[in-house]
Amino acid sequence: MRFIKAADYNDMSRKAAGILAASLIMKPGCVFGLATGDSPLGTYGLLADWYGGGDLDFSRASAFNLDEYRGLGPDSDQSYRYFMERNLFSKINIKQENRFIPDGLAADPRAECARYEAAIEGCGGIDIQLLGIGLNGHIGFNEPAGEFCKDTHLTDLTESTIEANSRFFERREDVPIQAYTMGIRTIMRARKILLIVSGERKAEIVERAFFGAVAPEVPASILQFHNDVTIIGDDGAFSLIKQNLGD
Repeated sequence: MRFIKAADYNDMSRKAAGILAASLIMKPGCVFGLATGDSPLGTYGLLADWYGGGDLDFSRASAFNLDEYRGLGPDSDQSYRYFMERNLFSKINIKQENRFIPDGLAADPRAECARYEAAIEGCGGIDIQLLGIGLNGHIGFNEPAGEFCKDTHLTDLTESTIEANSRFFERREDVPIQAYTMGIRTIMRARKILLIVSGERKAEIVERAFFGAVAPEVPASILQFHNDVTIIGDDGAFSLIKQNLGD
């Protein structure tokens, strides 16, 4: 596990974008695993800028989203497909057929999960998976539980996650209570994992996840067992682990 200290959110975003860009340059047909939320917005903005400046070419790349709300279609401005189109896909030259996101309106959840896993396998697996981390340690929508969920699945969201997501909706009752998400095994099969984290409010979960016991009650702790994980965090997020980083 490699920790990279960033001065602030913007510096974190630059460092993360640099790693993703290098992966694309080294492998033009790179298969990305991508996240949503506040954490990657700066990173996506930089990737779009570098593409606009002629520095990057996504025409052979593929992207798989970590998750999608159940019950929201691509036209919903709160769906993750809409998020990705608005914040990245519409600004780069990644082909439409290479943009993979679970179908929030799928009639058969089990079939949709199997379809998504097969699509990842069909592309040869994920080369680099971008992650954030929730206050309760979730990655994707893999919530604290009694065991690690393995493959892409439909999950019930915890009250803490619903509450955290409610800021994006007009009413709390509009927040979906279920979501499709890559499972822990799906994430762990990525060849490289890049996790970004910002802010002092994440400091406690960073310490628990990466310097505590590996347990499904802290889903991100499983990343301790992956052989190629890079974690980029600012001073606030790393404030409780400075002694472990040599500070």
